[in-house]
Amino acid sequence: MVSKFPVIVGHEATGIVESIGEGVTTVKPGDKVIPLFLPQCRECNACRNPDGNLCIRSDITGRGVLADGTTRFTCKGKPVHHFMNTSTFTEYTVVDESSVAKIDDAAPPEKVCLIGCGFSTGYGAAVKTGKVKPGSTCVVFGLGGVGLSVIMGCKSAGASRIIGIDLNKDKFEKAMAVGATECISPKDSTKPISEVLSEMTGNNVGYTFEVIGHLETMIDALASCHMNYGTSVVVGVPPSAKMLTYDPMLLFTGRTWKGCVFGGLKSRDDVPKLVTEFLAKKFDLDQLITHVLPFKKISEGFELLNSGQSIRTVLTF
Repeated sequence: MVSKFPVIVGHEATGIVESIGEGVTTVKPGDKVIPLFLPQCRECNACRNPDGNLCIRSDITGRGVLADGTTRFTCKGKPVHHFMNTSTFTEYTVVDESSVAKIDDAAPPEKVCLIGCGFSTGYGAAVKTGKVKPGSTCVVFGLGGVGLSVIMGCKSAGASRIIGIDLNKDKFEKAMAVGATECISPKDSTKPISEVLSEMTGNNVGYTFEVIGHLETMIDALASCHMNYGTSVVVGVPPSAKMLTYDPMLLFTGRTWKGCVFGGLKSRDDVPKLVTEFLAKKFDLDQLITHVLPFKKISEGFELLNSGQSIRTVLTF
């Protein structure tokens, strides 16, 4: 995501309200909350539309300030930018009221922090954006934390076959544990992955999800869903300043190509509901957490991520 520097990054967390500003009514000091990188002002067109969620207050252009145009961080007297309305890699942060959701006090913070982005983005992509139907065949490109959450969403929606795809075969066991029925690596065949999937499924892939953010796999995912009634969802963040070239015949035959931010979920409305569902054991976040580290070992967390060893590393203060 685009950002101005210097910046305090981080966008997936659970916290406690320390104090509130004038006019804040939806949270109070002591409340357990999840900061929202995707705000919900409840007043703009996207918020008022039942199918919309990309609130006008979202900072996808990287302005790095709060809604009033100010930054609340300084270092040695100089301003430091905010990241995606949240900035969670810090013990204290300041967010707008539209960028925070009160959650159940019983929720374990070191688990439900994932509902702040990774889990919700993947799960929502399947159940809300993709609208996966019971008995369907789904394919998930990329088996990181968000990809695994897509699999959990497909399973929850009643998909009968869920195929996971990744170059890193170490991810296959975890994918199977959360609901994939089989996993494959594109390296294992010389054929295009869309042909491999067509042969595997009898040409019956209803839904594909690209959860990597690579232009090539976005087109692969589109080509892999059924040419007439398939739906392909772009979940991975595309690289900035890059353009995509593809054969429009892929769409002309009837496919649907969709994108989503935060799984199409309305943040302030849906995050508390997901936390409640987690407490009711509707899904298991433990499967997504491979490491827990003290915050001062954050660099180690990035190393685990880059080397493909971790799904999610939770940092604790």
